[in-house]
Amino acid sequence: MNQEPGQIKSGSILYHGNDGQVTDLASLSLNDKKLRDVRGKEISMIFQEPMTSLSPVDTIGNQIQESILLHTDLDKKASKELAIEMLTKVGIPLAEKRFDSYPHRLSGGMRQRVMIAMALSCSPRLLIADEPTTALDVTVRAQILQLLSEFKSSQQMSILYISHDLGVVADIADNIAVMYLSRVIEITSKEKLFSEPKHPYTCLLIESISKIGLSEDQRLSTIEGNVPIPLNLKHECGFFSRCPKRVEGLCNKAIPELNKISDDHKVSCFLYN
Repeated sequence: MNQEPGQIKSGSILYHGNDGQVTDLASLSLNDKKLRDVRGKEISMIFQEPMTSLSPVDTIGNQIQESILLHTDLDKKASKELAIEMLTKVGIPLAEKRFDSYPHRLSGGMRQRVMIAMALSCSPRLLIADEPTTALDVTVRAQILQLLSEFKSSQQMSILYISHDLGVVADIADNIAVMYLSRVIEITSKEKLFSEPKHPYTCLLIESISKIGLSEDQRLSTIEGNVPIPLNLKHECGFFSRCPKRVEGLCNKAIPELNKISDDHKVSCFLYN
């Protein structure tokens, strides 16, 4: 009997849709059709690497148009017009001509903008953005972030933004969840995270940000050690080997829970247990 390569062993993914009902997207009772009604329409995603996300044998216009036809009531003519409009909005010049281009004819930054146009074309309620501005220069990145902000307001859309760039995070986020080795270690508001970080990893992460005014002889703070291999960890804090505040016999004997230390602040660290 064939099995899927990935399995959900426990947990849930709760989503509140347009119908007002809370849906568990991890539930085995959901079939492909029900999930397809959510993917791309209710929840859309911008992937980090567009070349592996776009089909190399189809034009970018057809790929955007296919998503629109699948999730809306627009006909072919109207869906093509919307696709060209979205390409224009994300800053692709001569969008009508580019509609018939194949992905390999575009630069990395242009392909990334195509992915963003595709993700926004059906006005999703939730947009998952995985490093959406990685391949873009500073000017275009600012334009894309502004575009995402405008869509967020006009479409009443929520954005789950995944990034290692704390400058972008500070600009776009309302609330921030810091992760280390696939575990959430701190959650709080943007203001509190940068003014009152609690977890040792969060503190070191913020200290390592390049700051204006550093003299030539000043060095950036660094996080000592290397990221451990998750498979080698058993029952210990993932940051134990690199943490300057680790406690022997405690931090290497158990995994700290994500505990609430104030109304809007949670931390996974024995220092606040």
